[in-house]
Amino acid sequence: MKEVVTFGEIMMRLSPPNNLRFSQTNTFEIVFGGGESNVAVSLANFGVPVSFVSQIPKNDIGDYAIMELKKRNVRTDNILRKGNRLGIYFLETGAVSRGSKVIYDRSNSSFSQVDLKTINWSDVFKNCDWFHWTGITPSISQNAFNVCLEALKVADQMGITISTDLNYRKKLWKYGKSPSSAMSELVKYCDIILGNEEDVSLYFDIKPKNTDVIKGDQIDPNQYVEVSKSLMKKFPKAKKIITTLRGSINASNNLWSGVLYDGKKAFFSKTHNITHIVDRVGGGDSFMAGLIYGLRVLKDDQDALEFAAAASSLKHTIKGDFNLVTIDEVNRILSGDTSGRVSR
Repeated sequence: MKEVVTFGEIMMRLSPPNNLRFSQTNTFEIVFGGGESNVAVSLANFGVPVSFVSQIPKNDIGDYAIMELKKRNVRTDNILRKGNRLGIYFLETGAVSRGSKVIYDRSNSSFSQVDLKTINWSDVFKNCDWFHWTGITPSISQNAFNVCLEALKVADQMGITISTDLNYRKKLWKYGKSPSSAMSELVKYCDIILGNEEDVSLYFDIKPKNTDVIKGDQIDPNQYVEVSKSLMKKFPKAKKIITTLRGSINASNNLWSGVLYDGKKAFFSKTHNITHIVDRVGGGDSFMAGLIYGLRVLKDDQDALEFAAAASSLKHTIKGDFNLVTIDEVNRILSGDTSGRVSR
């Protein structure tokens, strides 16, 4: 099996324990995460060879981040060691009607200063057949946008399948570039496009009819087929458009499903009722990883979509950004076993 390559920023995450608020805590729990690194770890757990490309400072904190990737079997030798600081984000985990809160501390991070022509993309992609990036990467800085575009051009020339998760982040995009124009320039290279129920609207003003995402149990999957058709017209290279649908009953209870459109037919996953969320950060990344695995290995689009939704439903039960589940565990969910009984 050829390698999947992902490109983006990994950050240190600092969270108060036990659902405490920032103003209540005296300690923070440390984990690492970021959209593309989360995808890489999930794929490695599924036995897919994967390389994460980034720029990380050459200091003890950078070493710690790389150690976390290595112990999850992600290849790290395409990571540049340069710059002074690793990006940080603080997460206050919500519960019931109190939503979670994220505060970024990633300005002037090592990754934000990555330069053109410092990564030999032809060499990076030599054993690769799939390249993945997210909308978070070009939102960080002009430099990150430039290098992402550089990578996409090389991957496209080499005939590599390219996927993106649109991942709109309103707290980013601070350096002056229009999110819509930037993403239009990048997404045109993509074969597989994933977004949540709001991303396409926020980036490209393509909206479903009669849908209110605040009313979490009233999202109509059929409306997103029309959204997918409009997005495919805008980006004709795309072969598949996928939307994750999160029905937020509250911060602790979500309905979770997906829709895949292949240009001719729409596929709908089972809806997973996640009644006790442990950690929802990385939910979309775990879906993307499950989808990449499914589209590469499983027999058809329906199976790939169901695998992605089931894998991601399990992620919501795991603390941290990474989805630390196996193929067997996902298949158990797919077989209908959601009992959570002890395995002895």
